[in-house]
Amino acid sequence: MPQMRIREAATYLGVSGDTVRRWIDRGVLRGSTDASGRMVVDGFEVAQVAREHFAAPEVPGGVVSSARNRFVGIVTGIRVDTVMAQVELQCGPFRVVSLMSSEAVRDLGLELGSVAVAVVKSTTVIVETMEGES
Repeated sequence: MPQMRIREAATYLGVSGDTVRRWIDRGVLRGSTDASGRMVVDGFEVAQVAREHFAAPEVPGGVVSSARNRFVGIVTGIRVDTVMAQVELQCGPFRVVSLMSSEAVRDLGLELGSVAVAVVKSTTVIVETMEGES
């Protein structure tokens, strides 16, 4: 299984390195040392902890949908043209950009600081890795 350093695990879990160390102390994650003597954790365990501790914000208004990929966020940018618009949301640590009609922006009442939900329903998901990472 791939190993990652405490700092990397903290980044992927959205917590501090101190929190990861406390989780190791409490047995939430198992730590070990790599060949350099640095503390590492198993990548798969990090994924499991991320899934168990994930708490997405509730979708406002009780909307129900078949889409599983819903990101609640704050509108941080709007560029409106005659026909089309670009809307940017900050959804936790993720930036989501949507292209839609200018009419849709007006109909939704979107403005900077609005709470909105980005719904992603796609048949294509591209997965990339970093060279040398495992």
